[in-house]
Amino acid sequence: MKTVSENRAYGGVQGVYSHASDACSCDMTFAVYMPPQAKDGPVPCLWYLSGLTCTHENAMTKAGLQAHAAEFGLALVFPDTSPRGEGVADDEAYDLGQGAGFYVNATEAPWVPHFRMYDYVTKELRALVQEAFAVTDAHGITGHSMGGHGALTLAINNPDLYRSLSAFAPIAHPTASDWGRKQLAAYLGSNEAVWAAHDATLVLKDKGWKSDILVDQGASDQFLDLLKPEALAAALAETRTPSTFRMQEGYDHSYYFVSTFGRDHVQWHAERLKA
Repeated sequence: MKTVSENRAYGGVQGVYSHASDACSCDMTFAVYMPPQAKDGPVPCLWYLSGLTCTHENAMTKAGLQAHAAEFGLALVFPDTSPRGEGVADDEAYDLGQGAGFYVNATEAPWVPHFRMYDYVTKELRALVQEAFAVTDAHGITGHSMGGHGALTLAINNPDLYRSLSAFAPIAHPTASDWGRKQLAAYLGSNEAVWAAHDATLVLKDKGWKSDILVDQGASDQFLDLLKPEALAAALAETRTPSTFRMQEGYDHSYYFVSTFGRDHVQWHAERLKA
């Protein structure tokens, strides 16, 4: 692991790091914020998965989560959204290829050599973070848009890895959306039965979730028809999953929305990770 930068922030340290990834077969960059409480011992860890077109940097600089993490004593991890670099497959469209990994392990050409973001986040980067930073094994996960999809599906499929779960405007039903069908077909092939494990609405119905879930969605989000929050809300009700699902009047899909409700999410995770 190489240190790209480290900056003092709210009494803690915001760092950016790179490493050679076995899962993605390329160099990957990620960011970690360590709060001031980490000076006294390991702290719980909250993962933030970003959306389409983003890198590790978008939430790190726009979401304003560091102040809340310092207040509540959580580490923050900001992974990239896809493999990158020379030789890594890409597409001219913004919603496929580099910047659009969808947090799955690709099985189809030309994506299969590098696009293994599911294993990267849940296995490789998690192990690296546990080894290199003063964090406990109490991890929570959240994310925005494509990252909200990732947070929900990774947590529900791996309940032993995550103790708390939330999402901002997640792509909630990708098998029924143009933000999903295109990417899942490209990465995983034409068998839609395989896609179901990466659809929050379907996997919740299939497996349930062990605890409660917090979801915030902007009621004026310009991408509501693609996100399909009503499908996730119905699945939460059908499975009787304890949840707080908030349609926030007037808010869109931007980081202004994420930063407005960021403190609520960090506090919500802190209460569960420290319980």
